[in-house]
Amino acid sequence: MAKAPVLTPRADDFPRWYQDLINKAELADNGPVRGTMVIRPYGYGLWERMQQELDARIKEAGAANAYFPLFIPQSYLTREAEHVEGFAPELAVVTHGGGKELDEPVVVRPTSETIINEYFSKWVQSYRDLPLLINQWANVVRWEMRPRVFLRTTEFLWQEGHTAHATYEDARDYAAHIHRDVYADFMTGVLGIDVVLGRKTPKERFAGAINTLTLEGMMGDGKALQMGTSHELGQNFAKAFGTQYLSRDGRQELVWQTSWGASTRMVGGLIMSHGDDDGLRVPPRLAPVQAVVLAIKGDDAVIAAVREIDDRLKAAGIRVQVDDRTDTPFGRRAVDWELKGVPVRIEVGPRDLESGTAVLARRILGKHSPGGKEPVRIDELDTLLPKVLEEDQALLLRQSRERREARTSDVRTRDEAAEAATAGGWARIPWADLGPEGEARLAEQAVTVRCLVAEDGSVPDSDDAPGTLAIVARSY
Repeated sequence: MAKAPVLTPRADDFPRWYQDLINKAELADNGPVRGTMVIRPYGYGLWERMQQELDARIKEAGAANAYFPLFIPQSYLTREAEHVEGFAPELAVVTHGGGKELDEPVVVRPTSETIINEYFSKWVQSYRDLPLLINQWANVVRWEMRPRVFLRTTEFLWQEGHTAHATYEDARDYAAHIHRDVYADFMTGVLGIDVVLGRKTPKERFAGAINTLTLEGMMGDGKALQMGTSHELGQNFAKAFGTQYLSRDGRQELVWQTSWGASTRMVGGLIMSHGDDDGLRVPPRLAPVQAVVLAIKGDDAVIAAVREIDDRLKAAGIRVQVDDRTDTPFGRRAVDWELKGVPVRIEVGPRDLESGTAVLARRILGKHSPGGKEPVRIDELDTLLPKVLEEDQALLLRQSRERREARTSDVRTRDEAAEAATAGGWARIPWADLGPEGEARLAEQAVTVRCLVAEDGSVPDSDDAPGTLAIVARSY
């Protein structure tokens, strides 16, 4: 009798596979309030690694971390009309505190443009104070009607950057810098996801922005996921909050601003982009545990060997963990590590020691692929593993790119674009042929314009730049 699979096969039911993987790999649980989530230690370890990698890049871009309150006076949001209109359906509003009705309701942070501008207007006095580059790591609340763990939750974790500049050009260039050199560098270089960089249509822009830059990834089922955004805010919030500075020639000028963010949604993107029917596959550069050393038997020689391997790999700069739980069957432990997607397993038993070898199992390459599971010399592991990990990192990015290219169609009509998206792929169509009217018609079929790109794959300078293409897909 065939053994039942641990996970629902992706081809049978992709959403069920996604939920199975989150549960079986111990990434998260649903919280007690609808739309909330409890992130378990292994899932939070993935997020911590994302934080570390992103935070280093954000600081290299000149931004410093700060923290602003969770509660925001409701009056702050009403100062920028488009912003409050865009967020009104998602707001959580507190009307009572300490057993009394509040004099003014407070909003639980959905994003921080308003409260940060309140303080920018105090901190910015002169051109010497600019640019002001601030980032915060925080939680936000947006009341979600159709929750899904990591992808759409009422409360989620993120970073949000907010900056003020002396000129439009400085703000525009900084938003592009974050988009390209922080987010895209991280998502391709660490997450191994070949994101498309583009410009949102006016309909899809962030509420209150004059331009939104996006990074879109294709998931394993062909749908798109918005992985991060960088916004040019123009002077809209500066006007609402009086954020101005004394210029070099003695005039009071409004600042130009940006905001940008990426969230725990990236964990969902990681799962759906790289996961397979055996579980998660974690890119080596991201993985909290890059290699696990498993003792097959509990005798003294094996335990001593796995400890020695652990020491040697740590000295080589590899994030490694020993699994010597020999009272748990080896097969069960191997399946658990496959589910969690640890890039490399090193399996050591008495027979291996006799020959001075261990079995190297490469999760990303796959146990059924040539070289996916084979004996290697123990004394060569510390020099072999760094090469293996980099090969597998590159493999994930290549697979992500090849999937997107294979499932993206060039079309000329709205109907062809809708057909491609409905069939589980993306479509590229000239924006001039689609336009806002075609975009609205696609939305009726649950298909959206994910972003606008130039013919050469770069980001267009404007919505109507000649040769601009629209990327059309169904999305999460």
